[in-house]
Amino acid sequence: MALFGFFKKKYETVSPAKAKEAQDQGALLIDVRESSEYRSGHAPGARHISVQVIERRLGEIPKERQIVVMCQSGMRSQRAAEILSRNGYQVLNVSGGIIGWQRAGLKVVK
Repeated sequence: MALFGFFKKKYETVSPAKAKEAQDQGALLIDVRESSEYRSGHAPGARHISVQVIERRLGEIPKERQIVVMCQSGMRSQRAAEILSRNGYQVLNVSGGIIGWQRAGLKVVK
């Protein structure tokens, strides 16, 4: 009896362009990097909730909205996406993080 379905990811990793499209359609973008990283430049409209505290701050994240998570390169946001999806959120993870976002020519603000 195979249990492969049990280990299936419950979130999708998408391109920065798809993430921006989701944000434009009402998804909440959460930047899960450290405060200093967030202050050095983040996507417009991104809410800052570090991956280290995201589980304690679930009450601040609306379940009725799609959630898009990003970090520096895509690793910490995978962890955040796993936490959120495990808690019943519909989540997208940004491939390449803020680095990929910038490479895609998308705006960054300070």
